[in-house]
Amino acid sequence: MKKPYLKKLDQIANITVWIVDGQYVRGRIDEEFTNFGQHYRYPYIPETEFWIDEEAEDDEQTFFLEHLLVERQLMAQGVSYAEALAAADRAERRERRRAGDIRKVTLQGRQLPDPKAVHERLWKTLENGTKVWIVNGRLVRSVFDVDFTAGGHDHVYEFVPQGEVWMDSDIEEKERGFVLLHELHERNRMAEGVPYNKAHNESSRLEFRCRHQPDELHEALAAEGWA
Repeated sequence: MKKPYLKKLDQIANITVWIVDGQYVRGRIDEEFTNFGQHYRYPYIPETEFWIDEEAEDDEQTFFLEHLLVERQLMAQGVSYAEALAAADRAERRERRRAGDIRKVTLQGRQLPDPKAVHERLWKTLENGTKVWIVNGRLVRSVFDVDFTAGGHDHVYEFVPQGEVWMDSDIEEKERGFVLLHELHERNRMAEGVPYNKAHNESSRLEFRCRHQPDELHEALAAEGWA
């Protein structure tokens, strides 16, 4: 078995569901690969395959499969990615509600979920006061944004408290430095007034370069205030 394949998870009709090495995909094929994907979104994935990233916890696979089945079916019929994504997100949210995740984050007597409830541990407080938190990615996706992937910060997501950067607990340790670099650079650029799309693209290029030249990662993080 060659990379990025790690193990076969399931067979759904003619579709083979694979657990793949997401770090390999992001480092060698596509730095924008997220938690999962299918052919009509990512053409490098074979048409009869679903790819799901290996995660620290494997408790979201049923949600991802529901999403992939809807998204693939619609895109195979010629529906645009944006429309298929919206429909797949709705289907995925239904499954997450059934799992009861929302109750875990909503405090008694409050209608809005509490962002602090997804905090798992404080990774570091930077010199400028920014706090980098490891958060429960499953709960973030179930309660705040079903498309949350890898990390995020307060300049992009309104649910992230001011002065915080969130890192998904499902990102394995070997990848966290690269994701952290992306989020810090993007946040710093947006704080300077750079629009999200430009800041994100710059950060993706920087992340991709460091994935190929890991000896540059420490210096790059220090330049973004991680010291």
